[in-house]
Amino acid sequence: MSSKTTRRKALAGGLAVAAAAAAAPQAARARDAWADTTYQRYELAGQRGIASLQRNRRQARSPGTGEVLVRMRAAALNYRDLLLAAGQYGEPQPAERVPLSDGAGEVLAVGDGVTGLAPGDRVTAPHFLDWLAGDFSPAIFANDAGITTDGWLSELVWLPARSVVRLPERLSFETAAALGVAGITAWRVLQTLGQIKAGDTVLTLGTGGVSIMALQIARMNGARVAITSSSDDKLALARDLGAEITVNYRQEPEWQNAVRAATGGRGVDIVVETVGVATLEQSIAACAPNARVGLLGVLGGIPEQFPNLLPLYGNNIHLQGITSGSRAMHANLLEAASVNQLEPYVDKVFDFADAQSAYAHLKAAGHVGKVLITSR
Repeated sequence: MSSKTTRRKALAGGLAVAAAAAAAPQAARARDAWADTTYQRYELAGQRGIASLQRNRRQARSPGTGEVLVRMRAAALNYRDLLLAAGQYGEPQPAERVPLSDGAGEVLAVGDGVTGLAPGDRVTAPHFLDWLAGDFSPAIFANDAGITTDGWLSELVWLPARSVVRLPERLSFETAAALGVAGITAWRVLQTLGQIKAGDTVLTLGTGGVSIMALQIARMNGARVAITSSSDDKLALARDLGAEITVNYRQEPEWQNAVRAATGGRGVDIVVETVGVATLEQSIAACAPNARVGLLGVLGGIPEQFPNLLPLYGNNIHLQGITSGSRAMHANLLEAASVNQLEPYVDKVFDFADAQSAYAHLKAAGHVGKVLITSR
């Protein structure tokens, strides 16, 4: 019997015993029902790069008041996970921090005071666990799953019940995980800021998770999509996913001109600016009057010369910084994906035991769309 099979059977047996105990009357539980259950999780162990990601065994516990205990079934990586592992994302985190902001799984137990959720429910949660609805506040960074609080790269995950979103019946765990940070961010740019409608033209840069998600959501709304990449193969795949305008920015460094030409000189209505300030001037130059630009990326670094923003005035362009979105936006996205049978494009799926390989695959930057890790 393989070590992987042994581990899975041991975990499954422990979970079954703990779940049965958790379902017993309160008076019959003299101690923590999960005290004899152990589980595996990954921890950053110093933030010195991918090699510092370590798999450790920990003791489980019952969910506290207002918490739910979830068995992770699928998790997704984002570029910021690479930055965090390398110690390049915000303040240093504890060595035992569990990474990954996106995931989905099934509820195993609920804590005191939790209503509307029960063992067996299929759930996910936005990474900003305290941003439930309404306007952005900097306070949400204090409870950012996978960054300032433990995330999804763990066989067991404890979440605030108020943050949890139940999955629509049609969505798989993998789809829900892929619709996390990238999906919520693209949704906020296109729906909340962009007020997207059929016939709009959307520009998104590159073929990473947010860009491909933006392409798919835009097409779901009947919009035309323009996308850039340095790879003709990736652009061919983008066309297969519905992109109408594709530009290789290495072959055409002034790609904004090619985008404008492809729109008959009018320009685009919405920009999902994933690269950042480094390409912002070109993105603005590609805009139609009254366009909406969501600035969210840092892939291009900070240029020595700040971009010329004067065209914002002449064309009445709305520029807004984007920091993901709320639980309410996440729930709306999941429902829209279910109704429209949206399947996020997944580049590759790795087993839980191969998490470091998943990180390495993302770092190599040859992927298109999302990279997932699953646990069975």
